[in-house]
Amino acid sequence: MQTNAPKEVEQAVRNPITLDENLVRKAVDMFGTFAVNLLVAVLILAVTFWLAKTMSGVVRRALTRVQRHHPDPTLASFGASLTRYLVIFVGIIAVLQQLGVQTTSILAVLGAASLAVGLALQGTLSNVAAGVMLLIFRPYRVGDTIETSTRKGVVKSLDLFVTELAMGDNTKVIVPNGKVFGDVILNFTHYPRHRSDAIWKVPYKTDIQAMLTALNARISSDPRIRKDPKPVVEITAMSEAFIEGAVRAWTAREDEGSVKSDLLLAIRILSENPEADLPPLTPPAPKPTAAERSRRRHPISLRGLARDRISGRRDPRSPPKA
Repeated sequence: MQTNAPKEVEQAVRNPITLDENLVRKAVDMFGTFAVNLLVAVLILAVTFWLAKTMSGVVRRALTRVQRHHPDPTLASFGASLTRYLVIFVGIIAVLQQLGVQTTSILAVLGAASLAVGLALQGTLSNVAAGVMLLIFRPYRVGDTIETSTRKGVVKSLDLFVTELAMGDNTKVIVPNGKVFGDVILNFTHYPRHRSDAIWKVPYKTDIQAMLTALNARISSDPRIRKDPKPVVEITAMSEAFIEGAVRAWTAREDEGSVKSDLLLAIRILSENPEADLPPLTPPAPKPTAAERSRRRHPISLRGLARDRISGRRDPRSPPKA
């Protein structure tokens, strides 16, 4: 007993030291492993965002080249946006798996929380679904002038979640796709011909027959007004003090505003004196060339800007230099 006592005491004294060394060694190993996994996860995340941007550009260029003769910037923009979000989603799953979260666990959690996520993100998911429906039915394209959700402007892009509009004063407007698809959409540039309506009222003292004759002659001499369908000059109502009428003339989309302005001015002058000389007509707006139509309907590319800079040309839509 006397010979074994010192050994038991010595062993009891060494055991805590051994346990502490094991705990420290395990903690260092775990920290080192976690640090390596965290570094790899950060690298994966960085590569994910770089790859998302690269693949988005590749898809955009591929869709543009496939539709070289009839390019569709709406499809290219939507496909690029969808590719970017898909790559980011896959990258986040890879990051979580690198940090030790099992993929099966992630799928189980997503499956269990699908109802809650669906209720929480129903607005976002509805915007995605509306974006897909807009891409399928194509009520408008990039470059069209539309009015929806009490906003009127030129469509600049159709994204996965939103539609970007530029209003007449060049104000940027972001409209969720759900509101666009669930509301009335007015597309002002879908058809090449528009009808210009000028509504007028004149007193009974006006020589209405002479006014209508002079107005018809004015319309016949206007090259902007189409003869088919035939323009209509008619009396629509007669009140106690006024004779109400309307002029309905078909014209090119670019000339609608100027034609209506000239008609209203002519009606005003002829209502006072049917034999008065009218101001000269506004010349027709020049028809845009194929290059101008393509530039207006498609977003500006960096390659095109670089080519214009090298050749010394300037984008006509850019403000003049001071």
